[in-house]
Amino acid sequence: MALLLDLANILGGLLLAAALLRQIPRVGGGVGGFADKVACWGWVVGVVALVAGGYYLLVHLFDGPHVFHFEVVGIAVGVALLWDRLTGRKPVEPGAAPFGRGLLLTIFGLVAIVVGLQGLVTPD
Repeated sequence: MALLLDLANILGGLLLAAALLRQIPRVGGGVGGFADKVACWGWVVGVVALVAGGYYLLVHLFDGPHVFHFEVVGIAVGVALLWDRLTGRKPVEPGAAPFGRGLLLTIFGLVAIVVGLQGLVTPD
């Protein structure tokens, strides 16, 4: 279950930060192409992030030592990816340059990638 949360954080962060990552000179094309292929499944990544993050949030609230940042970021990634399905509005215009809310989402996406990678190397 922890692996699902970490992978959902990494993939969700990649989807959220795709607009900014495409601007990297040599890597941007590959990252952008991968994000385009995975974008249609973004809602599945969002559901997995919400379920896994919610599960660990409940476990750590009642049994664990304290709430960790992995589950909080996972829940936020899930909400960000499912925002259009929850509210009926797009969080940002697709393909738009990252300014304002779009920039905030892309920076949060980078944070989610780092948290997911950290979760892969952190023991449970």
